Amino acid sequence: MSRHETSPATVQPASNHRPNACCFCWCCCCSCSWNEDRERAWRASRETKLETIPNCEACTKPTPEEVRGWAQSFDKLMKSPAGRNVFREFLRTEYSEENMLFWLACEELKTECNKHTIDEKARMIYEDYISILSPKEVSLDSRVREVINRKMQEPSSHTFDDAQLQIYTLMHRDSYPRFLNSAIYKSLLQSVSRSSSES
Repeated sequence: MSRHETSPATVQPASNHRPNACCFCWCCCCSCSWNEDRERAWRASRETKLETIPNCEACTKPTPEEVRGWAQSFDKLMKSPAGRNVFREFLRTEYSEENMLFWLACEELKTECNKHTIDEKARMIYEDYISILSPKEVSLDSRVREVINRKMQEPSSHTFDDAQLQIYTLMHRDSYPRFLNSAIYKSLLQSVSRSSSES
C-alpha cells in the first residue's frame, strides 16, 4: 500500500462538527455544515417573512347578492375581500393557497413607493414564491421566470406583473370552477340566503 492510500482502519468516523465549511460537490443534497447552516437560517427567515400576510383580510359579512355574484365572474370574487377570504380557504383545502398569497403580496407591492421597501418586499416575494428552494413556490413558465430574474436586478413595484397575471389566470381556469362546486361555497350561499330570509 502506498503512503498516499488510506486503509479503512485509518478513516476518521463522521462527526457532527465538521471543520470544513463546504464539500466538493456544493449541491443541495449533500449534508455538509455549509448547507446545514444555510438551511437553518433560511427556515428561520421564512417564519418571519410569511407572517406579513394575515390569515384573513378584514371585511364585512357579504350580502347574498355579493355571494351569488362571485359565481358570475372570477373578477367579482377577486375584487371582494370577503370573496378572497373564502376562495383562499378553499385553496388551502387543495394545497394551493400559495397562489392567493403570491397574488396578494404582488398587490401589496404595487402600493409601495419607497425604493428601499420595494427592494425588500420584492426580495421576500422572490424567496417565498419564485425560488425553486421554496416550499411555497408558485407554478410559472420559464419565460416568466427569465423576465423576473432580469427585473430582480433593479426591482420595481411591477416586477412580478407577468407572474401575477399567470397565477391569476391559473386560479381562474383551474381552481375557480371547482370552488363554485365546493361545499365551502355552497354552504356559504345557503347560510347568507337563510339569514337574509330570516331578517
